Amino acid sequence: MATAREKKTNKGFVVLSLLMVVALIVSACGKDKGRTENVEISLEDRYTPDASTPAWKLDAKEETTSLTWYVNADWWNTDYGNDVVTKKIKEDLNLDITFITGDDTKLNTFFAGDEMPDLITVFDSNSSIVQKADTWALPLNDLAEKYDPHFFEVAAQDTLNWFQLEDGKTYGYPNYSNTQEDYEKGTIPAKTAFIIRKDVYDAIGQPDFGTPEQFVAALQDIKSKFPDLLPFGFNAIGTGTGSLGDVFQDFIGVPLTNEDGTFYNRNLDEDYVTWLATLNEAYRGGLISDDSFADDGTAFEEKVKSGRYATIMLDGTPQQGGNLQMFATSNPGKEYIAIDGPQSTVGNAPKLNQSGITGWMISFITKYNAEPAKSIQLFTYLLSEEGQMLMNYGIEGETYQINAEGKVELMPEVKDMQINNADQFKREYRFGEFMFFGHDRHKTLSDDAFPDSIKQMQEWGKGKLVPHFILENRNPEQGTPEARSLSAIDTQWNTTLVSLVRSKDDATFNSTLEQYKAFLNDNNFDAIIEIYNEKMARNKEKLGL
Repeated sequence: MATAREKKTNKGFVVLSLLMVVALIVSACGKDKGRTENVEISLEDRYTPDASTPAWKLDAKEETTSLTWYVNADWWNTDYGNDVVTKKIKEDLNLDITFITGDDTKLNTFFAGDEMPDLITVFDSNSSIVQKADTWALPLNDLAEKYDPHFFEVAAQDTLNWFQLEDGKTYGYPNYSNTQEDYEKGTIPAKTAFIIRKDVYDAIGQPDFGTPEQFVAALQDIKSKFPDLLPFGFNAIGTGTGSLGDVFQDFIGVPLTNEDGTFYNRNLDEDYVTWLATLNEAYRGGLISDDSFADDGTAFEEKVKSGRYATIMLDGTPQQGGNLQMFATSNPGKEYIAIDGPQSTVGNAPKLNQSGITGWMISFITKYNAEPAKSIQLFTYLLSEEGQMLMNYGIEGETYQINAEGKVELMPEVKDMQINNADQFKREYRFGEFMFFGHDRHKTLSDDAFPDSIKQMQEWGKGKLVPHFILENRNPEQGTPEARSLSAIDTQWNTTLVSLVRSKDDATFNSTLEQYKAFLNDNNFDAIIEIYNEKMARNKEKLGL
């Protein structure tokens, strides 16, 4: 039976095939829609592009522009012009947007049929669609030079370089793309922490969890004093590794690469394997529940919300902020706090990861765009400080103000609705949701950006973030033999990790690990490593590392 990853790979074959015929069908698209490829817009009587001023502030066009924007996600909120954020965008840019949503199947129909939206947003930077963007999208560099040179003032050059295709041009721009400068400035909050209930921590004498021996002893003490709690929990595993894989590796500071910058198999790192053996010891001692390996995301969140775990290796603190806040509010003095937790047995410092330079959502302006000038204006607007503040906090003087400490502060009535009527708040304000080009650094401007429940955890994480840029986008191209081998290897590792932690004895642990090593040899891992090294070298070149 095909795995989910293999099915995705097969889809990649289909997408690539469809993209190859795009050039043959686009003329029909244009005729059927009355639109042509690469529309040229005259700026006469509208404005003269000026790098110092965003074009939307100069544009004298009176007629409202209408654009269609496809987002490859069924869950995306298609409403436009009714909340504070999109109403202001509509007003400032004189722009109507009709959002369309769907999945990969619907996305593929655009390349096979006679309809093409003005804008497209996808979520997989490794997909064939993104890699072949030069066949269906317009270069942002060219659009900016022609219609809005201020784009270069608000876009990050490292991000533009990162998404360059072989022709030297950039076609898509992401959100949550963190650059080296963002990491160095310390404006990105950590999202990983080892947390413990404060009442539990106090009751067991606030011990260290740093060494394998200390970790197991502390969990045993928890089990003795709090028999109704689960001593140790972790993010739901599902088809991945939850927070026991690369998240745990980052926490104990496993090296990202060999000293020469080449691929390092972090899964087989001796320090990490020592900690897996420690987790196995904890499991055999009844300190890790079998249910934790079967729980889905909902079950995990319910246990966080009810405080069922004494300790948690937690990744995604902002995503769990609401659940952590609910427990803290209902249980004063029992709130979860971050502590140092497990540490490297060989002296490595933590290398916590955050959103990388690849980001998350990637947005494009298609070749069949009805108004490319207005479209690049929209990109510039949303990337600008003005657009970022709007998307996060709304309009100064109406929905937020700057307090005496220089922090952004939501107006009392807005804050009240955020706390007491989340549905109405989302419908009327939509802060933090319309984030096509959003960035974490703007969250640090306000104490209202994150719930109180995770602020101490973020404080603990300061200075522990390390860019993982070199590891991004290194996988083999979809549809290749190496990609299929990697899919099998990833699935095998997910199974192996669980089996290692749940091994019945040391001999089983060791044999499971050896079987995984043999699986690598039997599935062409050396060829995958060659691709890794080639792409990692390219990453270094792109970023000037």
